[in-house]
Amino acid sequence: MARAAHAFLLALRDLPHPRVLRVLAQSLALTLLLLAASGAAIFFATRWALAHWEWMGEAQLDMAGVLIILLIIAGSWLLFRAVAIVVIGLFADGIVADVEGRHYSAAAARAVDVGWRQNIRLALASLVRLIGGNLLALPVYILLLVTGIGTPIFALLVNALLLGRDLEAMVLARHPDRPRFDRSARWSLGLLSAASFVVPVANLLAPILSAAMAVHMLHLGKGDPET
Repeated sequence: MARAAHAFLLALRDLPHPRVLRVLAQSLALTLLLLAASGAAIFFATRWALAHWEWMGEAQLDMAGVLIILLIIAGSWLLFRAVAIVVIGLFADGIVADVEGRHYSAAAARAVDVGWRQNIRLALASLVRLIGGNLLALPVYILLLVTGIGTPIFALLVNALLLGRDLEAMVLARHPDRPRFDRSARWSLGLLSAASFVVPVANLLAPILSAAMAVHMLHLGKGDPET
């Protein structure tokens, strides 16, 4: 965890860099646009469904509306992360290359160029893991609702595992000769990244911050000298 904390602090220092800020602005604008479109689609689909459920009584219709609203609220974090993963997949190589070039120039010189096709494949693979992993965990989420706090804690742990895997794949795409992260490094990387997604306002920075942190985790673990 100490290595992950160090990587997190280094990633925070990368945020004010002009190129990082430029990518952040682009990715954030696209993320908010996709979120707005997704939210509008869910809203109008829900209104249409409620309007056409004529077989339901008024009380049942009200209960269904409340349930759908609660599900939308509960799933908003997951929706944001899903959209953010797809968006950051489009910009990931630029962030990784920029952080490597400024901090680990020797490693950057040996890196493999990652094209936009591979970025999209990585993003889609991450999205599939996100949806699949959370669907598998859904019964546990429901069971833990009675505890009040159990569901968000378990969701954090599940998504920490998924994010650690996604971020590892993103940085290793440029360094296919490097071995995978050890389990503790992948877990701590995923946990800090997943936690940053649940903090209001900070979650807007979370995708870029997580990408930069993954770069530092890779090179700190391999002893690459910082330049």
